[in-house]
Amino acid sequence: MKIAILSRNKRLYSTRRIVEAGELRGHDMHVLDHLRCYMNITSMRPTVSFRGEQQLGFDAVIPRIGASVTFYGTAVLRQFEMMGVFPLNESVAISRSRDKLRSIQLLARKGVGLPVTGFARNPDDIDDLLNSVGGEQFVIKLLEGTQGIGVVLAENKKAAESVIEAFLGLNANILVQEFIKEAGGADIRCFIIDGKVVASMKRQGKEGEFRSNLHRGGTAELVRITPEERSTAVRAASIMGLKVAGVDLLRSNHGPVVMEVNSSPGLEGIEGATGKDIADLIIRCIEKHADSKNTRTKGQG
Repeated sequence: MKIAILSRNKRLYSTRRIVEAGELRGHDMHVLDHLRCYMNITSMRPTVSFRGEQQLGFDAVIPRIGASVTFYGTAVLRQFEMMGVFPLNESVAISRSRDKLRSIQLLARKGVGLPVTGFARNPDDIDDLLNSVGGEQFVIKLLEGTQGIGVVLAENKKAAESVIEAFLGLNANILVQEFIKEAGGADIRCFIIDGKVVASMKRQGKEGEFRSNLHRGGTAELVRITPEERSTAVRAASIMGLKVAGVDLLRSNHGPVVMEVNSSPGLEGIEGATGKDIADLIIRCIEKHADSKNTRTKGQG
């Protein structure tokens, strides 16, 4: 098959591994910088061009779209979908998962375990908001933040009020969540491919750090997950409509709670911690579904 990877940098670990895995299985792999792609939007013959050449004949496309360029990246992906190219993850599913508030609301509607979460816009409502979330400590998140950036732990209600007022003063949208102290600065990343957890790792934040992101100095190790954690992760990815996802869980006193569903999960940490060839499993997933000519986007808004 001829497979496109939408990625800003062909030298990134995840991109390189997917290219290697695809070529090992005999596929023609092409890396396209989605910000350098441009589109001719027409009802008769929609096209995508990259550096002056129309990108034709692709059987499948693998989106590796960064959070900061979600709008343009999903537009390019949607154009490929219009051309009948099979998307590993659909554009509507990526947009759904990238909207933190919307994704939490969708998960809550389906009864998936979540931290108690509050959302407000007016400073006059801060006191009531914190009371509704409850607890002594609070996690305050920018809706646009990624990789742990824009996430603050407020040690008490007074500190939380100050942080929230500062963010609202900058016209930022924020979420306020309960702090899961019993997690001990660790979370579990479950890697989902085609409705199954194919690998899982425990990420532990460095000493004194409540965020477990590997980009922030955290460490990763293989972990055995419970049936409830496995079921929660699979359901979360399914609700978002993602074939490939990284679902981040916390172990709380009231069971596993979902922190985030990532539509472009990195491969380096999970492959290093588990020793599994995740890139090969991704290519096999494409082979299974793209051959069926299942190219119509089915996701609902």
